[in-house]
Amino acid sequence: MKLTLFYNSERLYPPLLRRPAYPASPRAREALEVHIKELMDLQVLRKLGHNEKVEVTKPVIINWNNGKSRMVGDFRALNTYTIPDRYPIPIIHETLTQLSQAKLITAMDALKVFHQNILTDNSKKY
Repeated sequence: MKLTLFYNSERLYPPLLRRPAYPASPRAREALEVHIKELMDLQVLRKLGHNEKVEVTKPVIINWNNGKSRMVGDFRALNTYTIPDRYPIPIIHETLTQLSQAKLITAMDALKVFHQNILTDNSKKY
């Protein structure tokens, strides 16, 4: 089963900004280039035109003990554009109590699931 998620943004937003990158060591910059190339090859990222106004997320490299790295984004600036959710996060104790009665529990590996979400064209600039 393939799950496709579409996100649509029709809210008026404040002006978009390009933010300076965080300082990075040569090793981190090299790792960033590798991760960015991989995401561009997968068509998750695309190059921007010189006159495109977008909110640019600051990438950060996280190094694991096994020598591998992962690129993560500092998405705090996107909070400006986020519509508040009127439904609170469930209380963990209540959720665990409900799960204790379950006959089946499924799990999803969310390692790269974020990159499988599809944005509508009018939301891609955010």
